[in-house]
Amino acid sequence: MENYFVHESSYVDDNVKIGAGTKIWHFCHIQSGAQIGENCSFGQNVNVSNNVKIGNGVKVQNNVSIYEGVELGDYVFCGPSMVFTNDLTPRAKYPKGSAGYKKTVLKEGATVGANATIVCGHTIGKWAMIAAGAVVTKDVPDYALMAGIPARQIGWVCECGEVLHDDVCPRCGRKYENQADKRVEVL
Repeated sequence: MENYFVHESSYVDDNVKIGAGTKIWHFCHIQSGAQIGENCSFGQNVNVSNNVKIGNGVKVQNNVSIYEGVELGDYVFCGPSMVFTNDLTPRAKYPKGSAGYKKTVLKEGATVGANATIVCGHTIGKWAMIAAGAVVTKDVPDYALMAGIPARQIGWVCECGEVLHDDVCPRCGRKYENQADKRVEVL
């Protein structure tokens, strides 16, 4: 018995693993070899390509394609119509296949806003936030707030999503400090 939900208009290929409590809504396609964690939500018209790995509690909004080579950690949020790539120099006449794809990793809790683009071959740090419409062309540090084209860091965000103006989150009280060019939570 399946302990997840797939809308009747969606397709799930053979050799797919889907965790308990996951919901796959209208017009989605989950391709062979994909691994999806528990309690995820996939909005309308989402494509999960071959061999993609997705953690627990991930939320993917409408019109997102997660291409082979992309890996999403736990609690990643993909906003509506955001874009992943997996080939830096694609040619229709000269396809490289999966051996030519660049790996892209979104670590735990990372958020990508609506219509943002993540150029392949980069890592988005844990709890980082990519603004709507941004184009990420390099690695993103943990807790970084990125915006623009190309995306540049404009600040820091808390795990809860609040923009940080100092080292203590005004919403949840978490404390942060900079250590060797990176932001860390002080426990």
